[in-house]
Amino acid sequence: MRKGFYTILVIPQKKSSIRKISVSGNFLKFISLMLVLGILSIGYFSYDYLKIRDKVDELAELKELSSSQKKHIDMLGGKVAEFGKKMTELKQFDKKIRIITNLEDEIDDSNLLGMGGPIPDEKIAERKLADADKIIIGRTHEGIDQLFQEAERQERSFLDLLEFLRNQKSLLAKTPSIWPVRGWVTSQFGHRISPFTGRSELHKGIDIATRMKSEIVAPANGLVISCREVAGMGKEVTIDHGNGIVTVYGHLYKFNVKKGQKVHRGDLIGYVGNSGRSTGPHLHYGVMVKGVYVNPRRHLF
Repeated sequence: MRKGFYTILVIPQKKSSIRKISVSGNFLKFISLMLVLGILSIGYFSYDYLKIRDKVDELAELKELSSSQKKHIDMLGGKVAEFGKKMTELKQFDKKIRIITNLEDEIDDSNLLGMGGPIPDEKIAERKLADADKIIIGRTHEGIDQLFQEAERQERSFLDLLEFLRNQKSLLAKTPSIWPVRGWVTSQFGHRISPFTGRSELHKGIDIATRMKSEIVAPANGLVISCREVAGMGKEVTIDHGNGIVTVYGHLYKFNVKKGQKVHRGDLIGYVGNSGRSTGPHLHYGVMVKGVYVNPRRHLF
């Protein structure tokens, strides 16, 4: 055998002659090297393929997650926009109440919320998904911050309205507005001919005729400042309601309150009588505003 050459015997299964193949050592080394390189290449590409497949699967999961997150972001953006509309409606309602109550409108209409929903699909298609998501998230955060600020302003405004309405309620409770007794008005407020002297006189209230011992109630909250016998008026009760308003009740049969007592609208203060200078059972009801007698009918409903 030549030096540097190798003989390969090929023995077939059938009966035939054995074949001999002579190859050089360099050729065998080359073939061996190519086999090793082939095996390594197959291993490398197989490993790389598996990594790529894992990344593809991971990318698919990320896309699905991103799509789900985008839906939630869009939903949140829509809710923020809807909340913004509600806040705008509350502002309008607040403004109407202030107009009705003649309160100064402290809310600047130029600051009315301008909210937007999610970016339309056609615009998203024109941008990269990441940039579109950043815009949506940024807009949502901005809208939420505005809503918090607006909610604080609206809360302050409603607190002002609540305080005003409480004061109005307190003022209304102290304003005589109901009839102290039910009956028939037999003498109006103003100048009249006296049934006793036949001369003209100023009648400082109204006379309400009704049954003897009928209940007399306070027409508003107040403080009883006198329960006394007065010439001509007989048994008389006087109540101070605050804000310069005082009511007077004359010709009573009996007191049911005493001086210094606080009363509320509808409380029993006495009974209809015929005391003093009177032609029959009735209640003389007078109203003074800042020391001046006015027509009680202005305060009756």
